Amino acid sequence: MSPSIAPPPTHAAPSVSLFALATAVIVLSLYLAQPLVGIIGPSLSLSPAAAGLITTLTLAGYALGLFLLVPLCDLVENRALVLITLAVHVAALTVAACVTTPAVFLVASLLVGLSACAIQMLIPMAAAMTIEARRGEVIGNIMSGLLLGVMLSRPLASLVAGRFGWHAVYGLLAIAVAVLLLALMRTLPKHRPVGSRTYVSLVASLWTLWREEPVLRTRAITAAFCFAAFNAFWSTVALALARAPFSLGGTGIALFTLASISGAISAPVAGRLGDRGKTRLATQMAHACVIAGLALAWLADSPWAINHLSPMLALALLCLAAILLDAGTIADQALGRRAVNLLRPEARGRINGLYTGLFFLGGAVGSALAGAAWVSMDWSGVCLLALVFAVAAGVLDAQRAPHAAKALARVCRADT
Repeated sequence: MSPSIAPPPTHAAPSVSLFALATAVIVLSLYLAQPLVGIIGPSLSLSPAAAGLITTLTLAGYALGLFLLVPLCDLVENRALVLITLAVHVAALTVAACVTTPAVFLVASLLVGLSACAIQMLIPMAAAMTIEARRGEVIGNIMSGLLLGVMLSRPLASLVAGRFGWHAVYGLLAIAVAVLLLALMRTLPKHRPVGSRTYVSLVASLWTLWREEPVLRTRAITAAFCFAAFNAFWSTVALALARAPFSLGGTGIALFTLASISGAISAPVAGRLGDRGKTRLATQMAHACVIAGLALAWLADSPWAINHLSPMLALALLCLAAILLDAGTIADQALGRRAVNLLRPEARGRINGLYTGLFFLGGAVGSALAGAAWVSMDWSGVCLLALVFAVAAGVLDAQRAPHAAKALARVCRADT
């Protein structure tokens, strides 16, 4: 059975809203540099190639944190781990806001990404504090906050930097995370994992978990495929929006990004369906949404649309495509998180880090290949690439999910 978590007398259990807000705010730091590279680079006298390291180091730091720090949730007391990691995050953001030396800023960017992995420490804590019957709903609500943060990060960073400068973006975020740190310090309960391991054996056990848990393998790979399709779309859609027939400026592109956020409502809906035993159906619907969204994305900028649709109607079609893509991807991740958090309570931190790290790598592959697809085949090439990823997720789910579902059902029966 899952270990019970009783908050100490001086602490009240934090609400789901606080967890969702915390993940939404922290995740801003992973993506805020992407629209600001063109400003930060010249400001710090970085070459274009070196300026590209800002985003790369931030995301690389996050990946390192997922594989090297998040497993500590299964080794050390979780409350202290989260608070220390967030304190480092505040310090790194503060340095990034104040520094004028290029090398120091790049190191700070790496630390910003590394310490942002606190997000994936909070999610398994929330799962552990929730009864199984509501775990999908709770994780879905937190995922809504997380994805809202992802989608809001770019337009918010652009708007703040345009008015106050890029230093203010990091400074304001440091203040926001510091406030959250104080709130979590007052409400986060202590949770000491059961069992004793060395850190080396803990990290080494990631391969064992991957080999022994079919649910983890299936959900991580399908999530990686969906996130690859998601990132391929969002890495290049601004290029399509900036040219005819859409011809949007910076403000218009930011508004387009905001419109697609409505897809985030799919996370709690998917979580509730999972709690009601309809994970299979909800997963199929999520993958269908991703595929349909990408098909509409291709159609919106196709020769047929240019010849037969007004620019406004074509833009509406592309906006609907973005909503469906976001809804499907977010729902798939929420269902995947629910499934993997039901597996092994004693390994919840490692499983969550492994799951997130793998679909995160899938997203990185999607972004990297999208640039090449744009150069070789324009927007149609990007949509085709993303569709290949989306269809692969659906096919893999159809082939392997029934076996994974049986394994998960056995786990659920053993945990009751």
